[in-house]
Amino acid sequence: MGEMSEGGHLGAGIDLSQFYQVFFEEAGENLDNMEQLLLDLDIESADDEELNAIFRCAHSIKGGAATFGFADVAELTHQMETLLDKLRRRELPPTSDMVDVLLASGDALKAQLARHQGNGGAEIDTTELLFNIRALVAGEKPITAVPVAAPVSAGTAPSYSAPPAKSKPVPTTTNVRELELVVGPLDKPAQADSLVELFQEITDLGTIEPLDGGKDADGLRRFKVLTASSDSDLLDLFTFHVAREKVKLIPHSQGYGFYAGAPGAPEAAELAADEPGYGFFDDAPGAPGTAGDSAGTAPAAVPAQIEVPKPAAGKPAAPKADAKAAAGLESSTLRVSVEKVDQLINLVGELVITQAMLAQNSKGVDAALYQQMAAGLADLERNTRDLQESVMSIRMIPMSVVFNRFPRMLRDLAAKLGKKVEMVTQGEATELDKGLVEKITDPLTHLVRNSCDHGIESPADRIAKGKPETGTISLIASHQGGSIVIEVRDDGRGLNRQKLIQKAREKGIDAPDSMTDQEAWNLIFAPGFSTADQVTDVSGRGVGMDVVKKNITSLGGTVEIDSAEGYGMSVKVRLPLTLAIMDGMSVGVGEEVYILPLSSVVESFQVQDGMIKTIGGSGRVVEVRDEYMPVIDLEKVFDVPRFDFEHVSNIMVVVEAEGGRVALLVDELLGQQQVVVKNLEANYRKVNDVSGATIMGDGRVALILDVGALVRHSRH
Repeated sequence: MGEMSEGGHLGAGIDLSQFYQVFFEEAGENLDNMEQLLLDLDIESADDEELNAIFRCAHSIKGGAATFGFADVAELTHQMETLLDKLRRRELPPTSDMVDVLLASGDALKAQLARHQGNGGAEIDTTELLFNIRALVAGEKPITAVPVAAPVSAGTAPSYSAPPAKSKPVPTTTNVRELELVVGPLDKPAQADSLVELFQEITDLGTIEPLDGGKDADGLRRFKVLTASSDSDLLDLFTFHVAREKVKLIPHSQGYGFYAGAPGAPEAAELAADEPGYGFFDDAPGAPGTAGDSAGTAPAAVPAQIEVPKPAAGKPAAPKADAKAAAGLESSTLRVSVEKVDQLINLVGELVITQAMLAQNSKGVDAALYQQMAAGLADLERNTRDLQESVMSIRMIPMSVVFNRFPRMLRDLAAKLGKKVEMVTQGEATELDKGLVEKITDPLTHLVRNSCDHGIESPADRIAKGKPETGTISLIASHQGGSIVIEVRDDGRGLNRQKLIQKAREKGIDAPDSMTDQEAWNLIFAPGFSTADQVTDVSGRGVGMDVVKKNITSLGGTVEIDSAEGYGMSVKVRLPLTLAIMDGMSVGVGEEVYILPLSSVVESFQVQDGMIKTIGGSGRVVEVRDEYMPVIDLEKVFDVPRFDFEHVSNIMVVVEAEGGRVALLVDELLGQQQVVVKNLEANYRKVNDVSGATIMGDGRVALILDVGALVRHSRH
């Protein structure tokens, strides 16, 4: 992009910077999609649809990269395209080496794109990758593949001597071709001039000059092009901005015009018949008559944000391979910044508070006299709730977004450790707030790596223990009460209680033999604690589980460990949903109002004489249907001042969190309502047993109780 002037403007006013973000986002999506397709590819019986889809991902990235002058990205994707084209034409059988090299190429492309996007980093050395791809295209074995292309400083020589490979010929005057470029019909004839300018400014593709005196006839414009570049590169350049069917390249011949009455102009049907490669580059995937392509296959789609093709009436049904692509193109998505969504959520929150205030103030109004107002307020309440649910769903992201990054990581890690590991996921559709998804990814990554490294045994050890040689790591997400629980479970060796206690004592941590199993498992959360016998580049440095716990605690969550030696272990991460608006039950204690998350409330009942029993001198329990649960008096927990000294709290609300139940003693149940969660820590400070605050309809502030903290208190 050396020709770009300040501010991203090209020469005489073509501004490509507006397309940059779209390109980077789409390239990222294509790379993620390609990685998933490669991981799911069945090498023994690869599906044409899958191979076509992988090819399309690489082709889309190449088109955009060529347009913006990202030569390194275009070169790597071009070589990948050559290999993928041979695969989809069935000229080469897929192998695990190919999958490895293509996955490594995807990693290199991510690094290259991040560098072009301005995220820093040195230039990526792809010499070895390019050699490996060319070797595979030639039907040879690659040299030992590097898991990910390592960044090197510009000018640093690669650490090996690459054997000579069949590389792309360097353009010379001997391979310059003379072509005719036909553009149109276009809505605005000036578009053709802009594209020509683009040709001259962005790239060193060659020279271009207008034919027929630059006349515009029937909306078509003709140009003579002298170039050493392939038709593929030229088409990729133009079709990022203009629909592919409006750009044609043909061999140049004297007087070969396209508008009516042009000298030597053949009929359109004649032209198509005489020029088998008309509008396509040599050996183009999808060119008419090429093997392995069905007649109805459309050319590769251009990025959806630039142009979304509409299906023509009466068009034959596309093959299944393109059904997904078509669905993706036609599903209209809108990219909106998170700040705008947050602002919308805050405004809806204020609307909910105003609606609650109106509902509160209208209680004393005679409904018979103000019937229309009462009906309007009822509609407002219903519409506000619907609006709130719609807005909240915008920020919610399925857990599959997090889970999808682990199969690739596990594949590489298991190969490095010489283990066989299968990954199983459940509850991928469970939704979590976008902010939490971003923050939970790193802790989960560490837990999955930990299971693979420490938990799963080597295939030989597993067979010796009577287990299948392939270990299983399960990722399970589910909603429980007002929380989301994400479990990482493996069927590996589990935790060794004695080894944990011994390591803890070596570190100077108090670890008596009398400690419970749960307390022993929790020792691994001590800072610097590691049970690894040797330090590897995967783990064993003693940095990890303490950071995992710290990160999850900072999100208001908890971590629970369970283990059975020889059978595996399970780590459960429990997080609050942290929705900005939630359904709550308001309860009164003295003059104060507290809010309980409705999802945590199980039931409520009136206390009868003899129901509450005292144990151990101070603790109190209540029997509910043959089950004893701790009693928590909210008046004492929050030191609520009381002026009616004779009053005795006689209502209990049973709440559930973190797998435990407690009975809260309150004065009265005030009702159920929507509440807007305000962050108390940001506006005041951290308060024990309180997760946030809200503004009530009468303008008072009510505290939202942290049910999980209350349950933990009862256990102690």
